[in-house]
Amino acid sequence: MKHFLLALPIAAMLATPIMAQAATPEATPIEALDTALIATMKAGSANASFMSRYNDLDPIVKSSLNLPVILQNSVGFLWTTIPAAQQEQLATLFEQFTVASYVNGFSGYSGQQIQILPDERDVGTKKVVETQIVSPGDAAPTRLDYVMTNGDDGWQVTDVLLNGTISKVAVQSSDFSALVVSGNASQLITALKAKIAALSGGALKS
Repeated sequence: MKHFLLALPIAAMLATPIMAQAATPEATPIEALDTALIATMKAGSANASFMSRYNDLDPIVKSSLNLPVILQNSVGFLWTTIPAAQQEQLATLFEQFTVASYVNGFSGYSGQQIQILPDERDVGTKKVVETQIVSPGDAAPTRLDYVMTNGDDGWQVTDVLLNGTISKVAVQSSDFSALVVSGNASQLITALKAKIAALSGGALKS
């Protein structure tokens, strides 16, 4: 399995989102994201350029995911010690990194399906939208759940749970914390730039 840091590219197995019923308000962003990712996959199969796929997907990722919250939670308590200029740079890079990871991971369409399950879990004021990925030939589906938080921009993803339990934010925090010291995130900035360049094949300038 690829590293969970790369915006869950395991979800590249998706092909067709299936809703058993009308989407709830908290599930609507997931349905929109899945639809956009499917379009990205099909565009990849049609040999569309990386930047074309990136530009199409970027606004959907920004509206479906609360990237500032995910970034801050991934960095942890040292976030408040980072200078404002570096925080702004990290926000831009994290958006590029997240979208580039999806474009890189969702690179081709091969007939799989995603099912948005009707059951949802309450975690305090948050909701967990459960999905499963069904791949042709696989005996068991793969669970991929989304922690949804209702904020100023409505319901947005603030964490993703692989197999329903493994937190993307927690794994990412382990990676990021090693690259941030109090008052300085220069190592994380450098690492994200390198990841973006690798994911985009140099197409995305950061």
